[in-house]
Amino acid sequence: MLLATACAEIDPVFKRLHLLLLSLTACLCASAHADTFHIAVAANFNKTLQTLVRQFEQSHDHRVVISSGSSGKLFAQIQHGAPFDIFLSADREKPEALERTGQSEPGMRFTYALGTLVLWAPHMNPAEDGPTLLQSGRIQRLALANPRLAPYGSATIDVLEHFMLTDDARKTWVLGENIAQTYQFIASGAADAGFIALTQLIDGQVNTQGTVWRVPSSLHRPIIQQAILLRRGSAKRGARDFWRFLQSDQARYIIRDHGYTVEP
Repeated sequence: MLLATACAEIDPVFKRLHLLLLSLTACLCASAHADTFHIAVAANFNKTLQTLVRQFEQSHDHRVVISSGSSGKLFAQIQHGAPFDIFLSADREKPEALERTGQSEPGMRFTYALGTLVLWAPHMNPAEDGPTLLQSGRIQRLALANPRLAPYGSATIDVLEHFMLTDDARKTWVLGENIAQTYQFIASGAADAGFIALTQLIDGQVNTQGTVWRVPSSLHRPIIQQAILLRRGSAKRGARDFWRFLQSDQARYIIRDHGYTVEP
């Protein structure tokens, strides 16, 4: 009788231990499938990517590390062995080059966004259109991203050349290392006006009174922003999961909401 009572008391203890072990095993299994992976992103897309990552992490245990900068500098870092798993460039030329040299998984490149260039002059007359302002001679300091590093800067040069302002305006240029620094030049008053990405006005939540001219795409080369899954990232479940998420309808909606065009 005493033995039966003792066994009855011990049995619930074993049940609790069994449940605890099952719980620990489940946690360990989940941790085993969680990855930390690294995304290199062009400066114009950084805030949009942060929104995408927050959404992604709600349904995944993976940890995402983000490095932002000009596409040119990030591209150079990848070529020198930087530990990035995914590269979100502001153009297609750099992802294409990485694909040609075998630094990515074959066929793992696609256009995630089409960028829109705007001229922003926060202290100018809102009724004044962009071309009139550009040719007025009243812009003393014009901010633009360095065209050698940033595709938005290359697109800006196309616009200035269209209006035959490249030589005359060069002395007024304030070059940003990337489009994020260019935005700061304008927002801080270090430049009277400048060319930035539309998404920066949407994400920046600044007072956009003044001249805001959405540059027609016919005036510059298309800003085709492509993503590429790098070879080291293809071995990581987290990077592959995010790669699929980036092409989902949910991600495409977020990208459009931040001022980009998404290909059908």
